[in-house]
Amino acid sequence: MRIDEDVLLEYPLSWQARALTGLLRGTVKPAFSLLMRHPLALAGVAHLGEIGRLVQMACPEHVVVEPVSFSSCGGEWVRGGRRLDERKAVLYFHGGGYFSCSPLTHRSITWRLSVAAGRPVLALDYRQGPEYRLADAQADALDAYECLLRRGHAPEHIVLAGDSAGGHLTLVTLLALRDAGRPLPAAAICLSPWADLTDIPRRVNRWQDPMVPAGRVRWLARRYTLGLDPWDPLVSPVHGDFTGLPPLMIVTGSTEVLRDEARRVALRAREAGVPVRYEEWPQMPHVFPILADVLPEARLAFRHMSRFLRAAARRNERMGGTTAA
Repeated sequence: MRIDEDVLLEYPLSWQARALTGLLRGTVKPAFSLLMRHPLALAGVAHLGEIGRLVQMACPEHVVVEPVSFSSCGGEWVRGGRRLDERKAVLYFHGGGYFSCSPLTHRSITWRLSVAAGRPVLALDYRQGPEYRLADAQADALDAYECLLRRGHAPEHIVLAGDSAGGHLTLVTLLALRDAGRPLPAAAICLSPWADLTDIPRRVNRWQDPMVPAGRVRWLARRYTLGLDPWDPLVSPVHGDFTGLPPLMIVTGSTEVLRDEARRVALRAREAGVPVRYEEWPQMPHVFPILADVLPEARLAFRHMSRFLRAAARRNERMGGTTAA
């Protein structure tokens, strides 16, 4: 696999994908449009998420989940098999618009990512809105990374990954580590990243996206950037300087409302000399790898992630650096 390239995949859409996108368009998208209109509704959805934490998401029998605590938050180690390299780790940030979801809701991603990466995944339960701010989530992400270093994981054996808001957190964590002069991880994977929190209207794919309403993304961005400079790269990483960052893999769907900011991240990173594998999957919904239980395309995406990590490791070894994914 080549790391530094844009891949616009072409294949016949599975019947599962056709059925699922139709279902999402008729249920999830209208629900998001209705709920994300008032701060009280947002708080209500966040509290429903607390109830969801009590429900154990089913995983295959070979998957082992172990709770873990940090200074301000928690998380869980997810091991997708027995023959994993315990010297290595993936630090994973779940999505959910910074107000919902948890490591528990994203286990269908984390256990498969553990298999794909051949190492344990540390899924962080970072602090979220409406009670907490972006800075709190970012502090939790940096704390978890430093914890991995203190635990004995070499930076060249750590990979950062995240989806949607977690993709945003992945990018800002990389920028913050670089700016602080801290050792960087070996690679990073962003699934459908939310990378631009400036007050811009999203017109591309506004009607084609089967899941995410463009106007509600803008509404959330306004809430989370209140009192902040939305053009700050640690708020909108799409406007950052990516010089010195490790290889990136960006995965998005062709009809996503967030697709263009994923493209812009890939372009800016590549302009800064960062190897970027950008994959655009036709007609896939937002963060489609989470649907791997039903979508064959999602299961294939994890195979691509595995190949990317192996290729990134080979590249880093050829360059003679200490970074090896």
